Amino acid sequence: MSSSPKSNQVTHIDVRSIMEVLPHRYPMLLIDRIIELEPQKRAVGYKNVTFNEPFFTGHFPNNPVMPGVLIIEAMAQLGGAAILEPKSQTTTVPYLAGVDKVKFRRPVIPGDRLMMEVDVIWIRMNIGRLRAEARVGDQPVCSGELAFSMVSDTRLFRLDASILHN
Repeated sequence: MSSSPKSNQVTHIDVRSIMEVLPHRYPMLLIDRIIELEPQKRAVGYKNVTFNEPFFTGHFPNNPVMPGVLIIEAMAQLGGAAILEPKSQTTTVPYLAGVDKVKFRRPVIPGDRLMMEVDVIWIRMNIGRLRAEARVGDQPVCSGELAFSMVSDTRLFRLDASILHN
């Protein structure tokens, strides 16, 4: 994956700004900061994994390990931020549509900083594919390809939205 800076690249996007783009909230928002963003091309970001993560309560109580599906979800969220048009006021949201060629190399434990990088492979109409990888320090954690579909869903952006009231 490339890491050369580009002129239209944005750096250091904090969690409040991430929440303006993605509908995820605690405990499912799995990106703490985006440190590089080249819209619709690539993004680099991280999740600081702490002992206080709710998933460690049951996965596993005496040997806490971040679930692999949440590592994939964190990479997918970073990918979602990468593929959205910057400053768009749309209600279109990228949904994870598939995973391919995913490999796990190392567990993620409390105290780790999960560094993630995604590169857009292609986008056509409302679907696309990303290449994603995650590391802790210089050690590979997870890599693979993620497919997404852009879906218009205004319920995700209403504070009073609930599946119980539809």
